[in-house]
Amino acid sequence: MQEQHAFPFFREIILFLILAGILIPTLQRLRINQVLGFLAVGALVGPFGLGLHAAEFPWLAWLTFPSGQGISMLAEIGVLFLMFMIGLELSAARLWAMRAWVFGGGTVQVLASAALIGGALHFLGQPFATAAILGLVLSLSSTAVVMQLMSAQDSTGSRLGQAAFSVLMLQDLAVVPILVLIGVLARGGGDGAATLAMLTMAKAAGAIALIYLVGGRVIHPLFKAFARHRQPDVFMALILLSTFGIAGLSNAAGLSMALGALIAGLLLAETEFRHEVELMVEPFKGLLMGLFFMTVGMGMDLRQLVDAPLWLAGAVCGLVLIKAFVVTLLLRAGRFSWTRAAEGGLLLAQGGEFAFIVLGDAVAAKLLDPGLGARVMLAVGLSMFITPLLARLGRMIGERGERAARESAAQHDETALAEARGKIVIAGFGRVGQQLAKLLDAQHIPYVAFENNATMVSKLHAQGVPVFFGNAARPELLRLVKADQAPAIVLTMDNPSSALQAVRGIRREFAEVPLFVRSRDERHARSLKRAGATVVVPETLEASLQLSAFVLEAMGLDERTVDDIVDRERDLFAEQLNDAGLREPGHRG
Repeated sequence: MQEQHAFPFFREIILFLILAGILIPTLQRLRINQVLGFLAVGALVGPFGLGLHAAEFPWLAWLTFPSGQGISMLAEIGVLFLMFMIGLELSAARLWAMRAWVFGGGTVQVLASAALIGGALHFLGQPFATAAILGLVLSLSSTAVVMQLMSAQDSTGSRLGQAAFSVLMLQDLAVVPILVLIGVLARGGGDGAATLAMLTMAKAAGAIALIYLVGGRVIHPLFKAFARHRQPDVFMALILLSTFGIAGLSNAAGLSMALGALIAGLLLAETEFRHEVELMVEPFKGLLMGLFFMTVGMGMDLRQLVDAPLWLAGAVCGLVLIKAFVVTLLLRAGRFSWTRAAEGGLLLAQGGEFAFIVLGDAVAAKLLDPGLGARVMLAVGLSMFITPLLARLGRMIGERGERAARESAAQHDETALAEARGKIVIAGFGRVGQQLAKLLDAQHIPYVAFENNATMVSKLHAQGVPVFFGNAARPELLRLVKADQAPAIVLTMDNPSSALQAVRGIRREFAEVPLFVRSRDERHARSLKRAGATVVVPETLEASLQLSAFVLEAMGLDERTVDDIVDRERDLFAEQLNDAGLREPGHRG
């Protein structure tokens, strides 16, 4: 008993580390979402799971968390580090780069979802304050679950992934005013509630600004002074000091410690030490996330599934449908196709982890009935559990729509390509290909281009540029555009092996068509010439000739003399190719 007092919650800490040590590698091996795995295990070993029977079977006390006191301590630590890591992701530069989706799309999503959910709850008989709190809370989605799913699908860099991430960033920022609002409602009431709300919001905003400004002036010099020693233990101590120190300042200002941890992450995200901090925190990231979500799972009372199954089913379905509807319309307004918009809507349709934090504060402030709070928490947890299924369904819808769009575009492209007879064929539409196309357009010379970058092709094709997706080394593609009747084929590829392969393939099928090829250097030019290129232009040769011409003109030589010198050098290069047993390519006069 004395040991327990000397080191409180020792058993809970040991049990959590044992569970985490088993769970993290097991979930990774089975490819199960870690967030959902920790939620499920937390619900199983928590006070509403097996912990209920600890008094009846004493041995269960060593394998479960029957006491809510130890859980709350672990939860506080988990919340702080979750908020810190999210703050580390939300740098000002990143927010500004995606400002249209973050502050525009994200704000619309939160307000529209909150209005629809809150309005539905008020219509069903909930008081206005309760409906407003629940509407705001349930408008948030799970950053942890969604980002992990997108990472597993390798879709974080896609256009849809960037839009979803931007909305999630705004939702994370929205937690701050929601937490402040909870505090306002807890202290306010009567006719002066609106005035009190404005004053409290103003004080909170001032406190946040002061902490941010003062913290920025302290944290950066502190890290700069001590991090130069490159001692990992000192660096980790500074990270912990920043997190807990600013969290303490936030608490002293009457704000939540979680908000302070978020500010600490934001401050470090603005320094040159951000990536070093990420590397230091990375080994603990899974553990700390597991700590938070396991404690969330422990707060989920699964007995509600028996007591109110229809209520929970209706709540989860209503939440998913409303949020999917709002996000789908938002993405459609952002020029996504209906199918991709529906994919994004299903991906962001669940409740979020911050619901557990905000609902806990609302219940503690007596703004929410504990029974209702427990049911809503369980509904949020269940919506997170079905997110992988919703995401898979959304991906199927998105890919099916994209496939149909590709087939339709392919039919249109086939018609357009069939009309490309007699046009110059440009293979590779990077900077060199686009410059050539610009000159051809200026002289009203028709062309058709091929490029392997699907994003670039979609963008330029929508602008009316005659560029199509595909590899011009494929003979069947060139036959579609009647390449045997083309005035010339121009290869501008910057990959040497791809260019050489393309020349060989084109020459096998179209032996008589003039073939102009860009090469990396003189050695590459000789390889291309042997493969059958008509004219080869090495980048290094042309760059050096152009530079030499400018230098000679600057030294006083007249333009005609300089042109003759440059032409002689081109002739010399052509002779060197002929010496290698190749056909004379000709030169520009």
